[in-house]
Amino acid sequence: MASCSRSQVISLYRMLIKESKKFPSYNYRTYALRRVKDSFRENLHVDNPKTLDMLLNQARENLSVIKRQVSIGQMYTAQRTIVEETGVHRDL
Repeated sequence: MASCSRSQVISLYRMLIKESKKFPSYNYRTYALRRVKDSFRENLHVDNPKTLDMLLNQARENLSVIKRQVSIGQMYTAQRTIVEETGVHRDL
C-alpha cells in the first residue's frame, strides 16, 4: 500500500469517531470512543511508513468491526441509563 497522507489519517479518525457514536449502548459507545482517541494519540509520532501502513490497516479493520457491532447492537434495544437521560434536571 502506498504511503498515507495526513488527510487520509484524519478522515479515517473521523469515520471511526462518527461510527463509534452510533453505538446504542452508553458503555460500548464511551469505550469505543476512548479506545479510538487513545490509540490515535498513542501513535501520533509514528514516522516509519511500514508501521504507519500497518496501523492504518488495523484501524480500517477496526472500523469494519465497529460498523458490524453497531448494526448488531441496533437490532436489540436496551433501556437507557441515567447518564443518557436528557432533559431531566435533578437538584441535589
